[in-house]
Amino acid sequence: MSDLNRGIMKFEGADKPVFGSDFSFLVLGAIIGLIIWALNAAYTVG
Repeated sequence: MSDLNRGIMKFEGADKPVFGSDFSFLVLGAIIGLIIWALNAAYTVG
């Protein structure tokens, strides 16, 4: 059992690389979305 399959991530398949990459894309997408939203709110672009 890998370390990723313990603690808060205690479910089957938590140590698969596909799960980690999907989650990282989701988090990065949310951060980029928030940055774009903040720039649009701060400056009237367009």
